[in-house]
Amino acid sequence: MRLLFVLLTVAAMSFSSCSDGQDKKTNLTATEFAEKMKSLPAANIVDVRTPEEFEKGHIANALNIDWNGDNFEQKISSLDKSKPVFVYCLSGGRSAMAAEVMRGKGFKEVFELKGGFMKWRAASLPETTDTKAASAGMSKAEFDALLNTDKIVLVDFYADWCAPCKKMKPWLDEIANNKSEAVIVIRINADDNAQLCRALKIDALPYLQIYKNKKLTWSHSGDITKEQLSAQLP
Repeated sequence: MRLLFVLLTVAAMSFSSCSDGQDKKTNLTATEFAEKMKSLPAANIVDVRTPEEFEKGHIANALNIDWNGDNFEQKISSLDKSKPVFVYCLSGGRSAMAAEVMRGKGFKEVFELKGGFMKWRAASLPETTDTKAASAGMSKAEFDALLNTDKIVLVDFYADWCAPCKKMKPWLDEIANNKSEAVIVIRINADDNAQLCRALKIDALPYLQIYKNKKLTWSHSGDITKEQLSAQLP
């Protein structure tokens, strides 16, 4: 039902973009997003990721309103529509849908973080946690140790919420089983390994890497077919 609402809202926005009061640039890079927030200190900041993602790191003073939660629209409607809103998720997909819903509900100024929190982290912008003991995840040294093999290492950076990641998993598992003598497949949850992703400049999902003799020989950001990936493997 929400998907239908989003599609209808997007269609309506395409006809009213010149008259909805928001004709300024609203899809901002991480640096632009940060600067715009400083210029609008009274604005609401909305993180539409899951509570589990939020706990591992978020923008200071952000409200966590889960896009996939049962009461998303109810919680959004409780915010002051006269105030600007900054919205983000991990890579930009969920926040784009959430932004359209907000605009459809009467919010006049909705700013989106282009590329999501991964771009924010890649730009080394500050984040905070509400817990004292947030896990740092895998270290760069531990990652490098996984490459210490004479086999080809295929690394898959994914997230549980990422639809292309879910689609790719079955045939990545198939590659791991069928090519086990020559290829090692390592899957790394980006949500649990933010520091490693930052160190490796992983700023989008899914993200694949191939290492030979500890050297990065190939990488790919975004969706890919099994056939395209197989062409890169022995």
